Amino acid sequence: MALTKIQIVETVHNQLGFPKRKSVDVVERLLEILKRTMEEGEDVLISGFGKFCINEKKARRGRNPATGEDLMLSPRRVVTFKCSGKLREKINDGNPDDAEEEF
Repeated sequence: MALTKIQIVETVHNQLGFPKRKSVDVVERLLEILKRTMEEGEDVLISGFGKFCINEKKARRGRNPATGEDLMLSPRRVVTFKCSGKLREKINDGNPDDAEEEF
C-alpha cells in the first residue's frame, strides 16, 4: 500500500502537534516548492533521502503496442528518482549492494 498525502498530513499533525489545518498547509507548501522547482527544470536533492532528476527525452520513433502502428513520440521531460546511499541501506537493512542487483 502506498503512503498517501493525507497520511503524511496525519503524521505531521500527530508527531509535531500542529493543528490539522497547519499540517495540511505545511505539506501542501512543501509539495508546491518541489513541483515548482522541477517545473523550472531544476533537480531536487534531499540529503539522506535522494535526488529527483529532470531528464530531457528527445523525439523518437515508437510503436502503439495495441495496433502495432509506428508513430513519433514528441520530446518531453521525465522525472527520475535516485535514492541516497543512506536510504538504500535502511531499505535493505544495512546491505547497500542488494538494491543495485535487483535491476
